[in-house]
Amino acid sequence: MKKYYVYPLRCADRTYYTGVTNDPDRRLAEHLEGEDVNAYTYPRRPVELVWYDAFQSPMAAIEVEKQVKNWSRKKKEALIAGKFDLLRELATCLNKSHFSLKEVRMKRKDEGD
Repeated sequence: MKKYYVYPLRCADRTYYTGVTNDPDRRLAEHLEGEDVNAYTYPRRPVELVWYDAFQSPMAAIEVEKQVKNWSRKKKEALIAGKFDLLRELATCLNKSHFSLKEVRMKRKDEGD
């Protein structure tokens, strides 16, 4: 059965690119060769394959790829380092306007802060 892989690359400018493929070695070589001058990785070469995971269906791989692409840098780095226990913690939004902080804001307002 064919497998599909989600893979983040670390680019030379320290950014991350996440993609999906059925052959990680071939896809890495394509990124390194720079076949598409309009690709995100082209001006950021060399790139390094830093992690990948296999999936049985292309739809499952694409779903995970979309999730990882939207993750913060810290969350991607936790994944790459195998610190899976941190993923949930790093998924928590810490913006001042986030609904989970509403109770804290209301309490401060009541206390006159």
